[in-house]
Amino acid sequence: MACFIATAAEAVVTSIISKKSEKNESKKCKISFSRKVRWLSNMLWGGTALLVFEHIWHGEIVPFFPFLTAAQTPDGAVEMIKEIASAGFVMGAIVTAVWGGIIAIVHLFEKEERKIVGNGQVR
Repeated sequence: MACFIATAAEAVVTSIISKKSEKNESKKCKISFSRKVRWLSNMLWGGTALLVFEHIWHGEIVPFFPFLTAAQTPDGAVEMIKEIASAGFVMGAIVTAVWGGIIAIVHLFEKEERKIVGNGQVR
C-alpha cells in the first residue's frame, strides 16, 4: 500500500545528514563519513523507487487524489498507516543493517591499509 513512505522518509533524513556533514569534514579520509551516509541514502532512494514502481504496477498508486488507493476510505487509511509502521519500518531497518555490514567491511579494509602503510610496506 504505502510502505515506501517509511523508506523515503529515512532517505530524506540520510540525504540531509550527508549534505550537512559534507560541509564540516576534512579531506583526510579516503572514504569520508558523508560519502558513507550517501551510500545508505542511495540504497534507500533506490529501494523507494522500486517500491513506488511496484505499487504503481499493482494499481495501489493512482494519478488522482488521494493518490494512494488505500487512503480512499478511513479503514483503508488505518490499514495503510499500520503497513507503513510495520513493513516500511522493517524494510528500512534491513537496508540500514545491510549498509552497516558494508561499512564494517570497509572499516576492516581501511584498518588493514593503515597497518600496511604504517609499517612502511609498499602496496
